[in-house]
Amino acid sequence: MLAAMVVIFTIALVVYPEEGFQAGVAGLKVFLDVVFPSLLPFFILSELMLGFGVVHGLGVLLEPLMKPLFSVPGCGAFALSMGLAAGYPMDAVITARFRETGMCTRIEGERLLAFTNTADPLFMFGAVAVGMFESPELGVLLAVAHYLSAFLVGVSFKLWGRRQEAGTRRNEPAPAVRGIFRRAYREMMKARREDGRTFGRLLHDAVTESINTLLMICGFIMFFAVLIEILRVSGIIRVLGWPIALIYHVFGIHQTLVNPTLAGLLEIDIGTAQTAAAVAPLLQKVALASAIIAWSGLAVHAQVASVLTQTDIRMSPYFLARFLHAVLAAFFTVVFWGLGLGRPVAQTLAAVAPAWAAWAQGTGPVPWWLMLTSSMRTWIWLVVALVAVSLVFALVRRIGSSLRYARART
Repeated sequence: MLAAMVVIFTIALVVYPEEGFQAGVAGLKVFLDVVFPSLLPFFILSELMLGFGVVHGLGVLLEPLMKPLFSVPGCGAFALSMGLAAGYPMDAVITARFRETGMCTRIEGERLLAFTNTADPLFMFGAVAVGMFESPELGVLLAVAHYLSAFLVGVSFKLWGRRQEAGTRRNEPAPAVRGIFRRAYREMMKARREDGRTFGRLLHDAVTESINTLLMICGFIMFFAVLIEILRVSGIIRVLGWPIALIYHVFGIHQTLVNPTLAGLLEIDIGTAQTAAAVAPLLQKVALASAIIAWSGLAVHAQVASVLTQTDIRMSPYFLARFLHAVLAAFFTVVFWGLGLGRPVAQTLAAVAPAWAAWAQGTGPVPWWLMLTSSMRTWIWLVVALVAVSLVFALVRRIGSSLRYARART
């Protein structure tokens, strides 16, 4: 079947060479204008922080938060914050590095990928809400539904692989808040000594690995851009869409959303753009766009799979998590739409984020350097907030343990 599909695609590409070429150029332009300049610094910095042991130190500080909530090591918060700030597939790259260096088990890596695979706020507020729907307040609706559903997916995947861990799990005492920064520093220095590379060598490896990963991402973006265009011009997408059309007819969903759904199954940007342009009720379009963003598209799935090839992390839980995330995101979008979530919050967020404000004012596409600085600022605030919450969790657990011990003594 796969061989037949490849042959059919090759023939279609020969029949429609101009369309395929233009789609490939469009995919390359997206990569060069947005993906490459905005993701490369994050890739390099993440490799440097791993080599210098910064991530190991953060893992100690964030263990009290991540373990009870998601059953993943504290360093998982680093993947979470990077994914939130930089978007797909930053979390998968970092999780793969965690597994390669033994910082997480296979089960913990699968749990981590389940809820850290999120879109960045700039994409939802700028590209989707303002650029596609021309409605800044929809960014709040999409973001709240997206991140709340991701959190619930992470909590639910806490139970993933419990039977396989049954022989190795043990009850751990509540972490002591006192001296936690000292322990984090010791862990950071230990990791730095074990790595042992000079700064020059570390920087060389970071740049080389980052460029290789980004070239792989570029290939996937161009391939899926060509694939979707060939499916469209050849009419194959209409044949593939009849089961979805039947389901949409049963549930009263507008038929013009069938093709955007198929495009969204393959690629997130094209799917959301076609959804916004469809002639359908706005609520249905926003709910579908929210589901496509959470699903993220087979193009992103392929990028994640290629990143994980050097590890033993399985893709099946990742697919399950993306499907659950898509369903929850669409559900919460409809719920929050009914609650009237919108303009006042959007105006507040635009006032504090220059990039969002520029999009909201309709001044055109935001330069990549502004996207990068805004993403870096978002990441720094996320790390500070996560560390603060983690310390509060540790303090509460410690107080609870002390009270239980005092009651047992009396």
